[in-house]
Amino acid sequence: MYRFAKRFDGIGGSEIRKIFGLLAVPDMISFAGGNPSPELFPAETLAEISEEIIAENGKSVLQYGGTLGVPAFIELLKYRNADIMRETDDIVVTSGSSQGIDFFAHTMIEKGDVMLAESPSFLGALQTFRLADADVKTVTMEEDGISTTELEEKIKQYNPKFLYTIPTFQNPSGITMSGEKRQKVYDICKKYGVLILEDDPYAELRYSGQALESIKSYDDSGIVCKLASFSKTISPGLRVGYAIANKEIIAKFNLLKQGADVHTSNLTQTMVMEFLKRGYYDEHVKMLCTEYRKQRDAMCGAIDKYFPQGAKRTNPDGGLFVWVTLPEGVNARALFEECVNEKVAFVVGPPFFAEGGHENTLRMNFSMPSIPDIEKGVEKMGRIIRDFV
Repeated sequence: MYRFAKRFDGIGGSEIRKIFGLLAVPDMISFAGGNPSPELFPAETLAEISEEIIAENGKSVLQYGGTLGVPAFIELLKYRNADIMRETDDIVVTSGSSQGIDFFAHTMIEKGDVMLAESPSFLGALQTFRLADADVKTVTMEEDGISTTELEEKIKQYNPKFLYTIPTFQNPSGITMSGEKRQKVYDICKKYGVLILEDDPYAELRYSGQALESIKSYDDSGIVCKLASFSKTISPGLRVGYAIANKEIIAKFNLLKQGADVHTSNLTQTMVMEFLKRGYYDEHVKMLCTEYRKQRDAMCGAIDKYFPQGAKRTNPDGGLFVWVTLPEGVNARALFEECVNEKVAFVVGPPFFAEGGHENTLRMNFSMPSIPDIEKGVEKMGRIIRDFV
C-alpha cells in the first residue's frame, strides 16, 4: 500500500477536469470549461514572433533564465502596472496565475490556519488551499460582491490569515465587486491585519459597464497580492501570468519557484512581451470583447427564453461565465446526467462552495460554444429542467 500524505484525504480532483473527457464525444455541446475560444487565438502572429525570437535570440530564450522572469519583460509589466505598484512592491512571472495561488497558499498557510474565500469560489483555488492544509471558511456573495458585513464578522470570529477574492467577473458567478465594496473590503482587511489575495485574470474581458480600480490600487500597507494572467487574453497554453506584491512576499515566491519549475519559459515570456511591445495586444483584446459580448448576449437571451420560471441567472459585465440558480428541488447533478444523455454539458455548482450544499446551482461557459450551439444547447437544457420541475 502507498502511504500517501493525509493532505490528499477528501480531495477528489477538479469537477471540470473530470468533464473534459466529454468534450471528445461527437456532437457534445459543452458549457462546462472555462477556456477562451481557440478560434480567437492569435496563432499566426505568435508563430511569426516565436520564429523571429528563436532565430535572433535562440541562445538566450532556449537557455535557463532568472527565476523572477525575463528582466525586460518584468520592466514592461512594471510599466503597465505603474498605477497600482508601490516602491515596496515587486513582480514575479508565474506559470499562469494558478501558480500564484499555490505559492501564496504555501507562503502563508500552516496546517489548520483559517483563510476566507467567497462563496461560491473558483474550485481550483479551493482545492489548492485544502492541499496546503488550510481551514477554508466562506463569505457569502451578493449581487455586487461579497458581503462586507459578513466579512467583518468572519474576521472577528476566525482571525484568518487572508481573504481570497476574484473581484472582477468572478469565477464561477460572473459577479463584479462594486467600487465601493472594493474600498470597504480593503479597509476592513487592513483594520484587522488580514492579507488579500486578489485574483484578477478576467478583468480585461469587459463587455459592458465601467472599468473599476483593482483592490491593489488602494494598498498603502502591503497587504494585497495581485495575480494577473495572459491565459484568458492571449493563450492559456503559453502559461504566462504574474504576481505583484510586497518584496518580502515576492522573495518567498522566488524560493518556491526555484523548487517548482526554476522559472517560467523564457520563450513564452518573450513571446508575450513582444506581442505587447509591438502593439498587438490592445487590438486583440478589443476583438475578444466584441466576439465574447455576442456569445454572452446569446446565452443570457437563451436562458431567459428557454429556462422555466423560477430559474435565476447572473448578468455578467464580462468574463466567461453565467451562474444559474435553479428552482428549489432541482438537483444539478441529476440534471447533468440527463443533459449529457442529450449531448449537452455544464458544471454543477456544489463543488464551488467550500461549505457544501447549493445542489440547485450550476455554471455555464459562453466563450467556447458557437452562437448556434448556445441556442441549441440551452434549449435542450431548458426542456430537461422543465421535466425536472
